[in-house]
Amino acid sequence: MQLIPRHDPHLVVRSTGGLTVAALRGELDLVLVRHLRPELDALVRECDALTVDIRRLTFCDATGLGLLAHCAGRTRGRGAHWRLVCDQPWILRLIRLTALGDLLCPEPGLPDQPDQPDPSDPGVTSPVS
Repeated sequence: MQLIPRHDPHLVVRSTGGLTVAALRGELDLVLVRHLRPELDALVRECDALTVDIRRLTFCDATGLGLLAHCAGRTRGRGAHWRLVCDQPWILRLIRLTALGDLLCPEPGLPDQPDQPDPSDPGVTSPVS
């Protein structure tokens, strides 16, 4: 596992064997979308398999959903694998109400890594290889 170093409290990116996981935390609103969009666009362009983990979001508005839809569409459009991890009922409801379920395809967890700590947790130190 490789933790991609950055000093952003809202985005932690790790990469393992061709799979990249971008864990978001905080409030995914207009301000954070403007901040994260360049980094997420770079991941969308470069990754063969991108998982976006939004389980640690405390808020998500229409611009946040728009960013997620943009990333999903671009990732799939270039033939890469897309996964959205979300277990929060209020965000899942927003996805359902906006009819973005078929595009975003939210899943409740990372089944292939159930016992690993969440790298977006500030108390977790991830190894760099």
